[in-house]
Order: sequence, then structure tokens, then C-alpha cells
Amino acid sequence: MNLLFEKTKEVTQTLLPVVILVLLISFTIVDVGTDVIIRFIVGSVMLLIGLSIFLWGVDLSMNSIGEHMSREVATSRSVLRISVLSFLLGFLITVAEPDLLILGSQVEDASGGTLNATLIVYIVSIGVGVMISLGIFRLLKDMPLNIFMAITYSVIFILALFVSEEFLAISFDASGATTGALTTPFVLALSIGLSQVKGGKKSEENSFGLVGIMSAGPILAIMLISIISGQKNIQGEAAEFVAAEGVFDPIINILPTIFIESLVALLPISILFFIYNFTKFKLPKGEIIGIIRGLVLVLLGLVLFLTAVNSGFMDMGRILGMEIAKMNPWILIGIGFVMGFIVVLVEPAVHVLGEQIEEVTGGHIPLNLIRMTLSIGVAMAISLSMVRILIPEVKLWYFLLPGFALAMLLSFKAEPVFVGIAYDAGGVASGPMTATFVLAFAQGAASSIETANVLVDGFGVIAMVAMAPVFSIMLLGTAFRHKKIGEYTSVEEEYVVTPSIPVENSLLYDCIMVNVDRGFAENVVGLARQSGAKGATILHGRGANVHHRVVLPVLNVELKPEKETILFITNSNFSEQIADNLLSDKKLKEEGDIVIYICPAEDAMIKYDLNRNGNNNKPENI
Repeated sequence: MNLLFEKTKEVTQTLLPVVILVLLISFTIVDVGTDVIIRFIVGSVMLLIGLSIFLWGVDLSMNSIGEHMSREVATSRSVLRISVLSFLLGFLITVAEPDLLILGSQVEDASGGTLNATLIVYIVSIGVGVMISLGIFRLLKDMPLNIFMAITYSVIFILALFVSEEFLAISFDASGATTGALTTPFVLALSIGLSQVKGGKKSEENSFGLVGIMSAGPILAIMLISIISGQKNIQGEAAEFVAAEGVFDPIINILPTIFIESLVALLPISILFFIYNFTKFKLPKGEIIGIIRGLVLVLLGLVLFLTAVNSGFMDMGRILGMEIAKMNPWILIGIGFVMGFIVVLVEPAVHVLGEQIEEVTGGHIPLNLIRMTLSIGVAMAISLSMVRILIPEVKLWYFLLPGFALAMLLSFKAEPVFVGIAYDAGGVASGPMTATFVLAFAQGAASSIETANVLVDGFGVIAMVAMAPVFSIMLLGTAFRHKKIGEYTSVEEEYVVTPSIPVENSLLYDCIMVNVDRGFAENVVGLARQSGAKGATILHGRGANVHHRVVLPVLNVELKPEKETILFITNSNFSEQIADNLLSDKKLKEEGDIVIYICPAEDAMIKYDLNRNGNNNKPENI
């Protein structure tokens, strides 16, 4: 239940500012009607409960499925097998992504039924499957991520010359919608699992980037379908929006349809996993029961979430956009900025991303700077999306193509680990609030402005939001690299490094040694990574504790218990947190017989004196 509490807290932090902002606007600027307000509040509560349960279930089931399937992919020696399995995983998990299901229905409504929602979902899912397959090959073959993404986006830029504005907006929005609450943690688990199995010096770098690669798939898929089919423009007009009447009737009427759609979406990935478990994994009964419980929670949460979004939450977004555009359309720019700023500022996933970057940079790029940079970037992205709606001459590609092109160029200047984080960061910002409320708000505004086109101007906001973090993180990564170079140069100019380093100018490191019973090393490494540890060394041996020795009575042979020792060298700031998390794990405490030792690593460090000519003197122990 602690996990459910944490997920509820996370969702509340994201949802509450939006609810407060909407209610303030509803009671001060726009009169939306009592039924709409009540249904919005009911929908917000359902969304809170549904998304919390959904994310809880994802942690219990999809993360485990992703880790087990990643090992199956990484250990396979057949190129064909790797290709097929990677494609299936990408396709099946995307089909069930709630943000994409919402986008598909919005595209169908906006095109007057010309583009079928199911068709959009399957086209996008095929694109994701293909790119995940290619991304896994890149990881296994150690192809640099910046080169891979440069090639991918170069192809996208070329294809963009041959598609209409409608398809350009929908394709980039689909890209942002696929990196949602289900696909992002699953693909991250897949990526981390693959990098750990593969190992090597680039293990940390390889843990990021697959989400960014995946997000290019929808762009390529929709653009290619548009070009191959010869459909330059979308024929069809959006039906006039009419808000549903009543409070509970719209919820009750849509619930059965949502349940069937959600069940159909989740069944394929579940069946694939259980087939592999029956033939390959053969996981313990307890773990299987936990995964099944998680899948049930995912289904329940998905039904509640989609019902809330379709019955009241998005209606409020459309109505506010329509009414504000009728009153004073230029207010949209300011509201868009505030909306983007607060949504990202309190987004828990942004906090996690910031902590990752802070860890990688050793604190040189602080968490608050990262959060503020992303918040301002997304706020400007939504504001510019409102400008596009108001001014017909301002096109989407004016922002997207130069933005991604500059980010691509910066990827060759930034620290390598930042490249993967930056491309993955788009999925952090373009979360449920963007795919639901913000997009509905933009479409409502576009429908009320005579010069705007809902299919062209009403879409593209998710794409803008997804681009902002990519660009922002690349800038931070470039700045960090130059800072490192500058620091190294300043040391060289001093000719000789002093034999002692002042504490305030250096990072202090600890050596953490963890002893557990054999079979628990992976649990230790996984928990330690979550707490800030990076690499680990695992040693096998036998314990020396006299209380744990077993003597065979007849043979008089002493059996010492098999043990695993895990060594970490980590920043001292994280040592206590790592130890606390390990010791608080019930399984390790009760079954793993865990023992932890922490000692400063400074005494073991070797220091080289540098002279003016760049020659190294004998190493000196500090």
C-alpha cells in the first residue's frame, strides 16, 4: 500500500494545480455551467484514483515484464528472433498506451471520421515497434546514439517536405503521445535491463535513449502512410462540439465501451508474456501472482482514467478554450504559459529526471535549475502553440524542425549520457495532462477562431511540449561538458596538482560493501541504482559466520553458506540513502541476510602530479 500512496501523491501533485487553475478561470472569467463544473470535479477525482491505480499496477507488472523480456532479447543469438520480439514488444505495449488512445479519438473527432482512431493507433504502434527493434540493435552494436538520432531526424526532415501541415502536426503529436504513463516505464525497464545484461563501460549511457528512439517511430509511420497513400490533405470537418448533459449519465454510458477497449488493448502484451513464461522464464508462483495482480490493477486504472478523461475532463478543456477565444483570444497566450509552467514544475517525473542529471554531473547542475529550465521551456512551448492558433502565418514547422535540428547538432557537443537523457525527457513533459486537458484546450480555442484550422492548429501542442525538454537538456549537457573542460584546463595551468584536495573543492567517495546470500545480488544492485549508485562489482564466495555454518553429522564436513559481495564506489552524499534503502527492503532483510559496510574511499585514491609539459610523475597515494 505504500507504493499506492506514493503514486497517489505523485498524481495529486500533477493534477491539483490544473484543477485549481481551471476552477479559478471557471469562477472568474468563463461561465461554463454547473453540470460541467461538477462533472469536471467528478472526472478529476476519477482521474486521480484511476491514474494512481494504473501507475501502481505498472510498477507491479509492466516493469517486471519489461525486465524479463529484455533479458530474453539480449541473450538471443538469432538476428531474426531479436527483430521479431523487439517489434512485438514495441507494438503491443504502444497499442495499450492511454495517451495514444486519447489522441486517436481526438484525431477522429477533428477529422470528422476521415481518420479512424483505431487505424491511427495501429499505424503509430507499428512505427514504434520498428524503431524499438532498431534501437535495440543500436544498443547491442554500440552505435553512438547521437549518430543514430542524427540519421533518423535527417530522414524525418526530408519526409516533412512531402507531407501536409495536418499530417505534420498529427505525426509529431503522436510521437509525444506514445511516451506516456505505460510505454515510458516499460521501455525504460527494457532499456535498463538490456544495458545491464550487456554491461561494459557504456552501461550507464545505454540505459537512456530507447524512449527517444521509440518516439521517432510515430513521426516516420504517419508521414510514410501519407506519402504512400498519396493523401496530401485530410478531407472532412470536425463535428460541432456539444457538451454532454448531466453529471453521471455521460460517465455511465461510456464505461462499458471503455472497459472493452482497455481489455482488448492489454490482452496481447499479457498473452505474449505468459507464453514466454510458460516456455522460457518459468518464474516462481509468487512472482507470477504479483504480475497478474498488477495487470488487473492496470486494467482497472486504465478504465477509470479513460472514462474520466472522455466524460468530463477534456470537455472542460474544450469549453474553456472556446469561450476564452471568443472573449479575448490573446489571453490564451498567458494562460498557456501559466498552464505549462505549473504542470511541469510539479511533475514528479521531472523531479526524478532532475535527480538523475544532478547525480551524473556530481551536483554541478542542480535539481532546481533543471526543473526551472524545463518548466520555462514547456511554458513557452504551449504559449507558442497558442500563437500558432491566433496567427495563421505562423506554422508548426517554424518551431519543430529548427528546434530538433539544433538539438541534433548539440548532441555532438554534449556529454554522451546527456544525449540519451535529453531524447528520453520528451516523454517526461508530455504526460497525461498535456495529452488530455492541454490538447483539448488548444482544439477548443482553434474551433472558435475563424482563421484557425482545428486539424492544423488544434494539434501540434504535444509535439511542442515534447521538443522543449530535448532542446533544454542538450543545452545543459553542452554547458556541463564545457565546464568540465574548463576545470581540467585550470588544473593543468597550475602545473602541479597539490598533494591534498580541499574538501569543499572535491567530491568525497565511499566504498560500500554489501554481503548477501547467493541469489540476491541483482536485488541489491537494482535498489542501489534507484538510490544513486552507478556501477557495481559482484564477487562470489562463502561466508565465515560461525552461526551460519552447517556440519554434516556423519562425514564431519563443514559447509559454509554461499555468499555474494557487491562493491560500490559512490558519492558520499548517496551512501546513507543507499544503505537505508537496502536495509529497509523486507526481502533482503528477512531472506538475504544482508550486511553492509561503508568506508571512505579517499585513502585508496591515486593522484598523479601534472607538470607544464604534461608528463606524469610517480603516482602518490593520497
